[in-house]
Amino acid sequence: MSMTEETKAGEPRPRPAVAVIGPGDGEMIVLGTTRMRVLEDGSHTGHRLAIAESVLAPHTQGPPQHRHARHDEGFYVLSGTVRFTVGDEDYDAVTGTLVMVPPGTPHTFANLTDQPAVMLSTFTPDLYVQYFRDLQDVLAGGRPLTPQANIDAMSRYATEPATDPA
Repeated sequence: MSMTEETKAGEPRPRPAVAVIGPGDGEMIVLGTTRMRVLEDGSHTGHRLAIAESVLAPHTQGPPQHRHARHDEGFYVLSGTVRFTVGDEDYDAVTGTLVMVPPGTPHTFANLTDQPAVMLSTFTPDLYVQYFRDLQDVLAGGRPLTPQANIDAMSRYATEPATDPA
């Protein structure tokens, strides 16, 4: 080991601050009948990970089937049942189910039941959180979320529809 390496090893390294997000904390994003609470937007993880809690109202149709080029997406069902469609396969994910979607995999989800469903979602890296903020801005501006507006927003975050929207 060189003298430089010894010196560096003995110096205290700054630690990232611990983030504690309480039950009433986090950024709330409302997208139609879905309420998303951003628990970690990547700012405390060096943008390696983002986490959000989503409440899907009964009979909530999810996004058009899509694929992400640059991030993994995970969904852990905290309560209720969420229908995941991956390509042409349907999976009914009940409470306690984890669904991991790697980059390039076409997917969507919906709550087809009469009860709310709650999911914890992970995004690695954090890239996709800003997409949800962008959608909320479109809706807050009083503009309709047209298929093209959604595709435009997706395209900014390495995401595209899995099928031709036409």
